Amino acid sequence: MLMKLVKHEFRATGRVMGLLFLVLLAAAVGANFSIQVLNGSSLSLLRILGALVMSAYVMAVIGVCFVCFFLMLQRFYRNLLGDEGYVMFTLPVSVHQHVWSKLMVTAVWYLATGAAVMLSFLILGYRAGLVRDILQGLAQIFRGITAYYALNGTAIVLELLILAFLGCVAFALQFYASMAVGHSFSAHKIVWSVVFFFVFQFASQLVGALLILLLDETPVHQLLLSLNFRLEGMAGIHIGIGLMAVVFAVYGAVFYAVTVYFLKNRLNLE
Repeated sequence: MLMKLVKHEFRATGRVMGLLFLVLLAAAVGANFSIQVLNGSSLSLLRILGALVMSAYVMAVIGVCFVCFFLMLQRFYRNLLGDEGYVMFTLPVSVHQHVWSKLMVTAVWYLATGAAVMLSFLILGYRAGLVRDILQGLAQIFRGITAYYALNGTAIVLELLILAFLGCVAFALQFYASMAVGHSFSAHKIVWSVVFFFVFQFASQLVGALLILLLDETPVHQLLLSLNFRLEGMAGIHIGIGLMAVVFAVYGAVFYAVTVYFLKNRLNLE
């Protein structure tokens, strides 16, 4: 049933996101043409037109990012917290499946948006042979890392993808948790959602600061120093990525627990 929910989410959001990606790439092509042709023209009218095209590209990049973000929040709000919640929670689906379907689709679209923006940058800076040289250089670097460190190059790419996925999930869950708590109240639900977002943000920063203080000025720090271990090369990179993944996982798990609890026990759809 989870995959059916995911499929439905992709259908509901794919039309909007697909159109936005096409607009973004078209704007990048126009901006590239503006840089190479219009901005170098001796006619002031063409230069003005080129500036307008560049402005449209910048607005397209910002618009794609913001629309993706708000569309994912809107899907969670409408489906589970709005009027559609009466229908969604009558389906033979658990709260966990509802939340995970939103998270999986949200993370995919966040990553796809990042990829689309980077592709638009390549199109924007395209000159004959420039992009080819960049891609060949990146491929050569990857082959060099893989050849020297065996499978480490491929492993790092996979680890970074997992880290990016966990980061997107944790980012979305903080907003989900805020909305779930806010909609446990009988009135002013949006206001309470905003309030709890800032409460969660403050709590997260406070916990992070306390952990840094704990590791820096307590016997824990001395214990770590007494271990006297050294990390070199790829081992340090793998462990660094792994630690960041653990942080994102714990961060997301806390907000996931809050989201599920309030959707199960405290949700007020009236």
